Amino acid sequence: MTDTTDTTDDLAEEISFRTFDDDCRILTNLLNDVIQRELGHQFMHKLERNRTLAQSACNLRTAGVEDTAELLEKQMASEMSNMTLQEVFTLGRAFSHFLNVMGIAETHHRVRKSRSAPILSMSCDDIFNQLVQGGVSPEQLYNTVCKQEVEIVLTAHPTQINRRTLQYKHLRIAHLLDYNDRPDLSHEDKDMLFEDLMREITAIWQTDELRRQKPTPVDEARAGNVCFFSGLHIVEQSLWRAVPHYLRRVSNALKKHTTKPLPLTCTPIKFGSWMGGDRDGNPNVTAKVTRDVALLSCWMVVDLYIREVDTLRFELSLNGCSSALSKLAHEILRKETASEDHHDSRTQTLSRNQAKPFSQQLLPLPTQLPVGADLPSCTECNDGESQYPRFDKFPGSDHIALNRKDTNSNGNSSTQENGNMSKGIKTLVASSNSQAAAAPISQKSGSFNSSQLLAQRKLFAESQLGRASFQKLLEPSLPQFPGIAPYRIVLGNVKEKLMKTRRRLELLLEDLPCEHDPEDYYETSEQLLEPLLLCYESLQSCGSLVLADGRLSDLIRRVATFGMVLMKLDLRQESGRHSETLDAITTYLDMGVFSEWDEDKKLEFLTRELKGKRPLVPPTIEVAPDVKEVLDTFRVAAELGTDSLGAYVISMASSASDVLAVELLQKDARLAFSGEQGRPCPGGTLRVVPLFETVKDLRGAGSVIRKLLSIDWYREHIIKNHNGHQEVMVGYSDSGKDAGRFTAAWELYKAQEDVVAACNEFGIKVTLFHGRGGSIGRGGGPTSLAIQSQPPGSVMGTLRSTEQGEMVQAKFGLPQTAVRQLEIYTTAVLLATLKPPQPPREEKWRNLMEEISKVSCQSYRSTVYENPEFISYFHEATPQAELGFLNIGSRPTRRKATTGIGHLRAIPWVFAWTQTRFVLPAWLGVGAGLQSACDKGYTEDLKAMYKEWPFFQSTIDLIEMVLGKADIPISKHYDEVLVSSESRRQLGDELRKELVTTEKVVLVVSGHEKLSDNNKSLRRLIESRLPYLNPINMLQVEILKRLRRDNDNKKLRDALLITINGIAAGMKNTG
Repeated sequence: MTDTTDTTDDLAEEISFRTFDDDCRILTNLLNDVIQRELGHQFMHKLERNRTLAQSACNLRTAGVEDTAELLEKQMASEMSNMTLQEVFTLGRAFSHFLNVMGIAETHHRVRKSRSAPILSMSCDDIFNQLVQGGVSPEQLYNTVCKQEVEIVLTAHPTQINRRTLQYKHLRIAHLLDYNDRPDLSHEDKDMLFEDLMREITAIWQTDELRRQKPTPVDEARAGNVCFFSGLHIVEQSLWRAVPHYLRRVSNALKKHTTKPLPLTCTPIKFGSWMGGDRDGNPNVTAKVTRDVALLSCWMVVDLYIREVDTLRFELSLNGCSSALSKLAHEILRKETASEDHHDSRTQTLSRNQAKPFSQQLLPLPTQLPVGADLPSCTECNDGESQYPRFDKFPGSDHIALNRKDTNSNGNSSTQENGNMSKGIKTLVASSNSQAAAAPISQKSGSFNSSQLLAQRKLFAESQLGRASFQKLLEPSLPQFPGIAPYRIVLGNVKEKLMKTRRRLELLLEDLPCEHDPEDYYETSEQLLEPLLLCYESLQSCGSLVLADGRLSDLIRRVATFGMVLMKLDLRQESGRHSETLDAITTYLDMGVFSEWDEDKKLEFLTRELKGKRPLVPPTIEVAPDVKEVLDTFRVAAELGTDSLGAYVISMASSASDVLAVELLQKDARLAFSGEQGRPCPGGTLRVVPLFETVKDLRGAGSVIRKLLSIDWYREHIIKNHNGHQEVMVGYSDSGKDAGRFTAAWELYKAQEDVVAACNEFGIKVTLFHGRGGSIGRGGGPTSLAIQSQPPGSVMGTLRSTEQGEMVQAKFGLPQTAVRQLEIYTTAVLLATLKPPQPPREEKWRNLMEEISKVSCQSYRSTVYENPEFISYFHEATPQAELGFLNIGSRPTRRKATTGIGHLRAIPWVFAWTQTRFVLPAWLGVGAGLQSACDKGYTEDLKAMYKEWPFFQSTIDLIEMVLGKADIPISKHYDEVLVSSESRRQLGDELRKELVTTEKVVLVVSGHEKLSDNNKSLRRLIESRLPYLNPINMLQVEILKRLRRDNDNKKLRDALLITINGIAAGMKNTG
């Protein structure tokens, strides 16, 4: 959910919304111009008529004139039914793009508001000040922030429906809006800006909105991690810049309120990923995919570091340094000189002994140097017309150039020398071109005159052996420069090792032999940090702290945050797959069928094997493909280890044996791998994390953890290998689909309390991992509200949480929004740790929650699981069946091939209801539960709970927020046109009556006069979308009606998918 609570006064709201309206007007007018130019006045008239009808109907409903509003909507639906397919398709495209550009304006509106606020709510400065004023000592505040461990896990759940190419264009428009806010723009600047906006919007209109094939898991990882192969790179585009900025804010706020800055290598937030590791119900995620994605992630971060080091070494041209850095720089130069002497000797030997002249055995002599070869190494070189490769693409070549450039007798910049070299090179090229062909190297001659030697080197430069020699043509030799620029020398060596690291990863990705000396590349972030910290300390000691705290400190903080892996990859698999694997093993060994044993026998067997030192799985075992895939995954985990991987998550976990089964398979794979390789596995064993998802499993979560920790082997394993830390994941999606949002929220609250209590009983620390979705129905909502409503003691400085689908783009797509979100995560966890939320004031409140939850669950399940008409109603009244046409994720929409709700994934379940504006999963059952409590005389208790209990307040606020997006007339229109049976239409009418009841009782509990009364900004933003959102819903109904009569019509499918995209943009979330 991207909408957050605003707390500004009415005057500030009006000023802020005036600029928002201006941005909307600019973008919609430009889009109007583009459409009119492309399609003409006749189509524009039709578009404007539909928008006007929708706007008029909205105004009439606001004024309470329901009948006339309904007539206008029926008129709009009637006119749409008479449109041609092409008109419907194009109209859908237009409204979809209007909603997208308005979404861009909304995002910019939030960024602008955050900049203008004198004290930003939930910022580090704001919360640190509150805590110190509230009695927290500066020392306690400082220690708590420094020890905080928050991990944001980006997942590949298929809820980001926009193509990445369009996401990129939307970012460009956002940047242009940001530029438009500058007060110093001239009229000419404004004109140029509007031209740029017009170009972007024209490109968007002329781009196909639809993915034409499903992404693979590797594609999803690329989308989440990097911008190459036309992918949008969240890290490169946003997080890479946002992280240093965010850490500066933390550090500055700490210094202000505690007098001490954040330690340079301390980072309260890190990032994880499920992209390429989440194989739960997804056969496309194989062991090879996981290995490739993990290596790809490592490659990406190394590539980003190379760029940063290149820029940094150009900046740090100074000579003054500490003795330690000077010693390291001279040591690097000595090694390189020795290496070059050895290389020259080898080259001379080759020249004497080879039978063929160089002119025959090497590449042809280039007629010109690559463009920019004489420029500093940090200069971006675009040699689009050159057939010769750039030298910085070859590991091991740059450091030679660096060392020669950086030898400087007076400490000045080497710009002049480069200019002189450029002239010399041009002369050399002109004089040697004519000589090269006529100057073959004699086999008998051991010496050459000067011009022959230069010609030989020029000729030799393009060979694999001669690249270093070619650099000698470009750079003066060392003796000419008695002084050196030590930072450039050291950073040049860092870049060389990074390039070798990158090349090693490329070989691993290509499954080619890779025998590198470990001293030639970086394996850990500590190795990379060592020379960078030495540079920092040197600058600090020489009085250049202002330089140290610039790009260099930013790079150090990036290394501390992203390490050598960018984001550690979690593995996830369903518990039943592990049981099937152990079945195959125990059956092969004539031990029986593992899954048929009772829990005690399973635990006895697993514990005995875990204590043993021999592998369990025979190398000769032959198993089914599904079982082999599980075993292969554990082998890849053994190969990569904790250097690249994070946790192993067991979905649908329900017993202690589920956890020990994974521990055993992991141990067995590590033993086998180390035995084959003759060396230990890299890193340690992965954390094994049970994921409790259904209501039944949530209720048993505490008992499972107690059972696990009562086993001596497991408890000692946690203490020894995981620093006494147990991680437990709770799932919001399936629990909500299982029992309804209210019951799921309460069961999740109780499960967390029980898990925390269980770990405390054994003296084990616990980290709770929250599997939240983007929508309210799947546990989504404002970050601060979610964290601060957790049970007391469940957030003790540590937290893991998923960010899924379109939420990744919404929260982290722009550096400004990313910095804001990272601050909110930090301060919300800090508040929950130092000032935990209040528990229920009295036992009566807990009992009342139990009663409400029971009634709510019964109401929800009686409709969704027990009403025989419901499944048919769901399929007819929503586009659920057609969502499969959307190529938005690599996972199937169902875990198993059944038609029931049980095996339908939570994402399409929520997505379908969001499209029809019924948003049923977020509120169904809530009204029945609350109304039951009110009928029994507990209304005042509910009001008190809302005011005093953060958990209850956040639950009601989130439900109220999503009710504000529900639209009864629109959902009714779906039923009237698409639902064939009278009994099923009656079911829809009954559900709409329940929605009205839910709205009324929620307002009674919250004390608000109308929905979103406590969030006027949100209400106004929603209202601004309706003139475009309502027509596209009407179009979707018309398209579904036609498509269900002509299911194979690809043009109709495309039109439907266009409307799905548009509605998702208008609702601001999907699933």
